[in-house]
Order: sequence, then structure tokens, then C-alpha cells
Amino acid sequence: MNNTNGMYSNYEVEQGAYKESCNMGYVGASSMSGMSTSPIYECPQERVIHREFVHEVPHICPINTKIVNHHIYKHTYSPCYTCCEENEICNIDQGCCNNF
Repeated sequence: MNNTNGMYSNYEVEQGAYKESCNMGYVGASSMSGMSTSPIYECPQERVIHREFVHEVPHICPINTKIVNHHIYKHTYSPCYTCCEENEICNIDQGCCNNF
């Protein structure tokens, strides 16, 4: 560490603290065996699993067929001619024999 008028620079202090924390790891992980720290709880990670479930839902669709019968009457006209005859009788009476 660089000592300037009995003071250490911030960089050297931070580096020294970092080195000390690295040496305080799990047993056997550093040169200072026999010392350990509590485990550091990291931020939890979340893994999302999307699952799909297919549900078959039967539907009944009633279909009715309706038949409509159309009865169409076509009227035709055929003339039926008839004939009649009338006889009129006209009597001309010129008087009796007594009128002579």
C-alpha cells in the first residue's frame, strides 16, 4: 500500500478489503484455513414453465331440415261455345170470314 503522509489511498484500502474478503471464503478455499463465513444469499431467480393442457369439450349442434312444398295452381281457360236458337211466331190475322 502506498503511504502518503501516513494515509492510504482509497483504491488501496478497497483493494485490501477485497483481498481480505476473498481469503475468508469456505474452508480450504483460501490460505486461511479454518475460517468460514455465512453463505451469501443471492437474489432468487425465477424460471417460468409454460404448460398447455388440451381439454376436449363436445358440443351437440342440432340441425333440422325443413321441406316446404309449394303447390302452384295454374289456371287456364278454354272457351266452350254453345249455341241456342229461338223461334218467334208472328200471326198475321186478317180477320175472319165474317168480316167480308
